[in-house]
Amino acid sequence: MPKPKAKRPTPPRAHRRSPAAGAGGLGLAAAAYVGVDYARRHLSPAWWRWHGRLQPALWGALALAAAARAPFYRRWDAELRAAPRFLAAMALMLAAFLCEAVSVRFVSTVLGLQWHRSTAPLPDTGQWLLLALNEKLPQIVVDLLRAPIISLHHYLMLFIMLGFSALFDCIKGPGLGIAARYMFTMAVGRLLRTVTFLATILPSARPWCAEARYRIPDHPHPWAQKYYAPYASDPDAIHRVIQEDMPYAFVKEYPGEYRPSWGHMSFLVDILRPTVEEGSSWYHFLKKASGGCSDLMYSGHMLVAVLTAMAWTEAYGGWISVVIWFLVLHSAQREIRERHHYSVDCIVAIYVGILLWRMTGFIWSAIDNSHARRLAKLDKVQNRLFQAAKDSDMDEIRGLLNEVELAGQERKGFSQRVILSFSSAMIVFTLSFQRNGSSHGSLTWNMEMDQ
Repeated sequence: MPKPKAKRPTPPRAHRRSPAAGAGGLGLAAAAYVGVDYARRHLSPAWWRWHGRLQPALWGALALAAAARAPFYRRWDAELRAAPRFLAAMALMLAAFLCEAVSVRFVSTVLGLQWHRSTAPLPDTGQWLLLALNEKLPQIVVDLLRAPIISLHHYLMLFIMLGFSALFDCIKGPGLGIAARYMFTMAVGRLLRTVTFLATILPSARPWCAEARYRIPDHPHPWAQKYYAPYASDPDAIHRVIQEDMPYAFVKEYPGEYRPSWGHMSFLVDILRPTVEEGSSWYHFLKKASGGCSDLMYSGHMLVAVLTAMAWTEAYGGWISVVIWFLVLHSAQREIRERHHYSVDCIVAIYVGILLWRMTGFIWSAIDNSHARRLAKLDKVQNRLFQAAKDSDMDEIRGLLNEVELAGQERKGFSQRVILSFSSAMIVFTLSFQRNGSSHGSLTWNMEMDQ
């Protein structure tokens, strides 16, 4: 009889979800969260009366379900090992946000209020296309495109929901692993964005923004007075500065700059450009920077949306991931339609977000690598295994096979007391998050309009 062919080693497999997850329970919860909030805000005024009870009740039920499931979660060891990466990624993300806030204030104020008033928005063919479609499409379709179905805080909450679903085996744990990847990718994306919009200052698609938001001087910053204003519009001056490659023009007389005493933070005075009307605290200026009033290449809102969609696609998949991608495209056209951003900002944010997420799989991946680790261990011990088989040494064979099996298992490096303390802290955090979820939602709603 011919010998049966040996089976080929199978490649690493994606995480197998629990039956509840396979039935779409997590997707239904995500859709319910977005749908209920949209109905509350835009469809029926009666929802406003019930939302004060319904939304906290929804988050309370989810938080209590997570707390009830936590004692039976089998991957607390992995969560503990992921905790340092999570904390490091959070610190990097907060540092990136601080750097971005300082830079946003600088590009919004350096050219002065008169530049914002007089500089026309850039021509945007994406805006033209949407206006043309408004004339051709049925009104119900136009109304759907205009509808504020989803906003920034929804994307953030959807990711938090995805991360906590590791407790129910809806996604591959550890949940802190995917959270660390999300925040690390966000931090890198924000830093790249900061470098990009600092490199070239673009006029806002909303020319009234600076006058409505800031109390900045009409005249440019001293740096812009010397290096930009004399060469801004005169073709002869531009030609000459190109030839000489040195600033040569006489700087006009401008009013002096307000210079408060900020102690060790005085180096920020030239960057934040404070005014008497706006107060004297440097922290106040950073808080007020928000989304700025120059166009910020690329869209921070769209970066959050794309990273959330990428996380759902890799970790969970299914119909809800397709829905989230459609919501991302809907958000992009709304950003352009409402002139929070130019079309190029949204397009760049989409492909930058996709590429960054694909590059950070070393932090967390949905692929189950235990099979690959077993195969690698088997390759290492196969010569010893053959020799033990020739010698009929059954104890050696059992020991080697046990090593192969253990190679595919996660290391157990923490005591039960440490794991219990960590899981209890996570449960407390879950319940605290539920209590404060509504206030965080209102905060990120305000942030969304500035992205």
